[in-house]
Amino acid sequence: MTGEHSTAIVTPSYAGDFDRCRLLCETMDRFVTGHNRHYLLVAGHDVERFRTLETDRRVVVDERDLLPSWLHAVRDPTVFFRRHVWLSTRLAPLRGWHVQQLRRIAFAEKAQEETLVYCDSDVVFLKPFDCSAFWLDGQVRLYRRDGGMNSLVDLGHRDWSANAARALGLPAGQETEHDYITTLISWRRDTVVRMLRHVEKVNGTPWIRAVAADRRFSECILYGRYVDEVLAGEGHFHDDRALCHVLWFGSELDAVGVEDVVARMQPYQVAIGIQSFIETDLAPLRRMIG
Repeated sequence: MTGEHSTAIVTPSYAGDFDRCRLLCETMDRFVTGHNRHYLLVAGHDVERFRTLETDRRVVVDERDLLPSWLHAVRDPTVFFRRHVWLSTRLAPLRGWHVQQLRRIAFAEKAQEETLVYCDSDVVFLKPFDCSAFWLDGQVRLYRRDGGMNSLVDLGHRDWSANAARALGLPAGQETEHDYITTLISWRRDTVVRMLRHVEKVNGTPWIRAVAADRRFSECILYGRYVDEVLAGEGHFHDDRALCHVLWFGSELDAVGVEDVVARMQPYQVAIGIQSFIETDLAPLRRMIG
């Protein structure tokens, strides 16, 4: 069943994360309610593989239907052709994590649902969750950790914030102290579309060129600063609780390590996320969910 507001859960992924994405889908099917569709956004060369995960409520979306035709994925010779790089004559070469962010943003112009819930493919749901929680009195939940930027300055967040300000036309030097970055977050589709038109008006160029002109960008910070500093919070309420407990860094995890990550969940958290570059045995997670 879906709630009063239509909701799309949106997951950008790639072949290297396929097994994790499949586990996400399995746990979503077991624990998550209140959404209309789950969309998997992947590169053209990964579409056929991900088609095996499609159901009547899960759809694979080819990035070529989202991004401009002048952006091309090619095998990267600098890593012995094991990965892809996205090339064009209009932007510096982009890596997969850059393009995944651009897919998330671009999807808003294709979606029909009111709410876009972004969930990374390395997430596993462990508790029941209803997407109606993202709405309160006609407003959408915006994750924001007040003052959180101060603890993240060594991770490049200041650069991401500065580039968001540039793209949005905010005064130079006007920085935010807030952190908007986590997974399992909600955006308003209509607000994203308004943001893209705003970026294009400010920069006089298509939004993708403005946002990715400098590769140090974050879609979460871009959206958060747009809502708070351009729209003055219109249509949103703030919540600093990360619904997914994320392990951002670390070494290879065995069964004990996975159990420790789960044990650190807060009572209000419904999922865990273990970054895909952390080698992890998925078997313990499968046993936990039965």
